[in-house]
Amino acid sequence: MYDVIVCGAGPAGSVAATVLARGGARVLLLDRARFPRDKLCGDTVNPGALAVLRRLGLAAAFEPSALRIDGMIVTGERGVRVRCAYADGVHGLAIVRRELDAALVRGAVDAGARFEEGVLVRAPLVDGRDAEPRVRGVIIAARDGRDLRVPAPLVIAADGRRSRIALPLGLARHPRRPRRWAIGAYFDGVAGVTSFGEMHVRRGRYVGIAPVPSGLTNLCVVLGRQQSEPHTAIAQAVAADPQLRDRFAGARMVGRPSIVGPLAVDAATAGAHGLLLAGDAAGFIDPMTGDGLRFAVRGGELAAEAALGAFAGHSVPPHLRLARARRREFIAKWRFNHALRRIVGGGVGVEIAGVVAAAAPWMLRGTIAFAGDVPRS
Repeated sequence: MYDVIVCGAGPAGSVAATVLARGGARVLLLDRARFPRDKLCGDTVNPGALAVLRRLGLAAAFEPSALRIDGMIVTGERGVRVRCAYADGVHGLAIVRRELDAALVRGAVDAGARFEEGVLVRAPLVDGRDAEPRVRGVIIAARDGRDLRVPAPLVIAADGRRSRIALPLGLARHPRRPRRWAIGAYFDGVAGVTSFGEMHVRRGRYVGIAPVPSGLTNLCVVLGRQQSEPHTAIAQAVAADPQLRDRFAGARMVGRPSIVGPLAVDAATAGAHGLLLAGDAAGFIDPMTGDGLRFAVRGGELAAEAALGAFAGHSVPPHLRLARARRREFIAKWRFNHALRRIVGGGVGVEIAGVVAAAAPWMLRGTIAFAGDVPRS
């Protein structure tokens, strides 16, 4: 019998499993993929996320092989360009997600969690005898294809934007707006790549660029409509951009592009009786600010702390404790991200933001620092 089943071994799930196992809980960590596995991402860890992973003692496993990111370059319409170096002694990292996630899974196993990969979680195991449904475990696909019930007093759903736990219970949903899709690919031979991450904000799209340790460059295009030809969508986004087309003129795409979407997830709560949400299953706004990994790792830690509090006899249900903790931790960033989402969602907003950034670049530098959780000097 396990104390907690964690569904999803991305950063949120692995961090939650690590903290729980260190706290003495018997933890089963499940993921449908086999690791290491690829994951579409900007491949950067901002200073805030890195600080959490260092504090938890999980960064040492991957930090030596990662690239240092010293700040961000943000460009806009009409040639707006602002370069923001992080404060002295502060930096982020660039590392592909297959390496980062595999390192965090190893950390969970080293802490004492049992990890089962290649396991499909089909649904929550729900007991409806109470006034409110209570999650009592999960239903997984057995080797012979049959449903297998795995009970546990507490489940943490960290199984992503299409959570098979949160969505069927009505705890999360994909909103009608914004509807954005991300297309990612790696390139060789991109000109002008530095130790700074890049975000190029345009009407109807934005483009993220970052170096990765293999010597390649990660390019991620986020668009407001679904794409059937990702190669074409990337080529058009680059060719239409005067600040990017020359830099990619001699570049070569390595491998196939990947596409995910719609991106946004709205979560009405942090869980239910017997269930806690973490990572993208707990709500995902947009990858534009690079906050996703910090929300994941800190959210996973908060979920684990709420679970350990319940095992210690705290009277407040853990999903309510988690909701309060997440609000305290993330409320300012939620408001910030929603504001940016509204700006980027409209062409007029992008135009106005570009005019403001050109006239007062210090404001955009402050925005970049806040997005990266850079300590104030």
